[in-house]
Amino acid sequence: MKKYALGLDLGTSNSALALCVTDDAESPVEILPVSQLLSFKSTGQQNGLPSALYLPLAQEVEAASARLPWGEDDLFSGVVGHFAREHGALLPERLVTSAKSWLCNPHIDPEQPLLPWKSDLGERLVSPFAASKAYLEHLRQAFLQHLASNGVSATIADCEIVLTVPASFDEVARIHTHSAAEAAGWSEVTLLEEQQAAFYHWIAAAGEDWREQVNPGDVVLICDVGGGTADFSLLAVSEQQGKLHLERISVGDHILLGGDNMDLALAYTLQAELEGQGKKLDQQQFLSLVHACRLGKEKLFAEPQLDRYPISLPNRGSGFFSRAISVDLSRELVNRVILEGFFPRCGIDQQPARKRQSGLREFGLDYAADPALSKHLAQFLTRSWQNIHSNPELQAAVGDRVGESNGLQFVRPSAILFNGGVFKAEPLRQRVLDLLSSWNAGTPVKELVGSHLDLAVAKGAASYARTLVSGEGIRIKAGIARSYYIGLESSMPAIPGMTPPLQAVCVVPQGMEEGSEVALNDQEFGLVTGEPVDFRFFSSSIRAGDEVGMIVEDETELEETAQLEITLPPSEGRAGEFIPVTLHSVITELGTLELWMRNESSGQQWKVEFNVRSQ
Repeated sequence: MKKYALGLDLGTSNSALALCVTDDAESPVEILPVSQLLSFKSTGQQNGLPSALYLPLAQEVEAASARLPWGEDDLFSGVVGHFAREHGALLPERLVTSAKSWLCNPHIDPEQPLLPWKSDLGERLVSPFAASKAYLEHLRQAFLQHLASNGVSATIADCEIVLTVPASFDEVARIHTHSAAEAAGWSEVTLLEEQQAAFYHWIAAAGEDWREQVNPGDVVLICDVGGGTADFSLLAVSEQQGKLHLERISVGDHILLGGDNMDLALAYTLQAELEGQGKKLDQQQFLSLVHACRLGKEKLFAEPQLDRYPISLPNRGSGFFSRAISVDLSRELVNRVILEGFFPRCGIDQQPARKRQSGLREFGLDYAADPALSKHLAQFLTRSWQNIHSNPELQAAVGDRVGESNGLQFVRPSAILFNGGVFKAEPLRQRVLDLLSSWNAGTPVKELVGSHLDLAVAKGAASYARTLVSGEGIRIKAGIARSYYIGLESSMPAIPGMTPPLQAVCVVPQGMEEGSEVALNDQEFGLVTGEPVDFRFFSSSIRAGDEVGMIVEDETELEETAQLEITLPPSEGRAGEFIPVTLHSVITELGTLELWMRNESSGQQWKVEFNVRSQ
């Protein structure tokens, strides 16, 4: 039996490690300190690792005297962590951030070197995959160094490792995250949705009392807003054989909107105020202002008696009598920008605004067009009902937790678990509770308290890893968060100027669990081998009722996930012929998807992976 359970939170803005022993269910889960550079001349330990990669100048590397404890770091290839984020902010063309969001961008190949975005570093550019690998490799070295420094003789092989991913990640992003962990030396890792990890941590923190806080019939909203992203999930609580049963029933989209946006909004507002007074800020002063706004926002939210937070920015002038630039961050401004800008009161039928698309727009990350998180939440609850309504079993799980407004149906959560550092601010949690209550005809929604908001994911992943080893403890029934489909060219006579329409056949139904396999033995398809062919893959998060083999006539109803051009080895030396095959889908124990195509007469089979983005 493995001795340790390790949780890896690979976050958009910050990453973390959590560890516990496996032979004692009562032993605490600990956040491990991560050694990292604090400057080119000093190192230190922090409870997390900022997900930032800085590509230093040659002269910076030559002048650097600091080295990490494991002594194998090549500074020229990149600096990871706290100093990378702080120093890189001054040279943004050399700073890689949001690699995780790029990893799930549907318009790029995650293994192509394109970061830092819009940088002209040429051969020094790195891919989202490579940046993720760098963070995971740093965490591995920090973990091994922690064991060695504490006199623990253990290796990676002695650990059950769980790596978290957003529930909103599609299969391509999941596969690349898993591959990055393997390339970073983590060996076998099991993937777990971040929102589930947060709930596992809440269960562990609440102890036996967790069963008193949720009851059969409850629908729990997991509201997760971090530094750069927002994700939502729903869990249904039922009773089976006298025990509470948990099932994840819906997940939302990956929304590029979080605490960093809030800090920037405050900074831009104060910058405009200063410029109105004739005080123009340079780039370094503006970055200092962003940092000060983050601290001021947290201070004002934490201490209701304060009315303002003074900010002093160093003046870049060289005169002897030059003074610092001073400005106040007021409570009124924080409430107006954050509460009313990002969490405005709205009806459940008020969906996020969509900006009119220009014919030509700058390519990059698909940031949310509407900053109102409350409207994104409203959209999630209405889309969740679409998904649940398509599946009788999910309808039964939700029961009467359904509302209607102006003809629009939506799921009405009865409880909420907050996650992410944004929700350390009590006024933000209260605003979301008020919104849910207003959508629930005034009935309050209970808050599940006791979670460690910014480290819950890492801790919950470690708790889940311990459950995997011991086989004891509560497990959330979840499985695959989306339904997956493969493109199917229609069989029809040749008609001049007309391309046969594309259909899509469901190969993985939403909810299919790890370690299971489904086969379409009663349906045969024609597979072309021995010459280049295209495979197109699709997914949907609102078609839970689709079963394996169901054909969707119009692929535009689905989201295209990946497109693969490949030449499969020919069967019996015959190239270009149609070979009858059946489809077999496998969800591995580690949580990755495999699609097999088998020719029953010869026994030959081909594996096709969802691992290439549509270009």
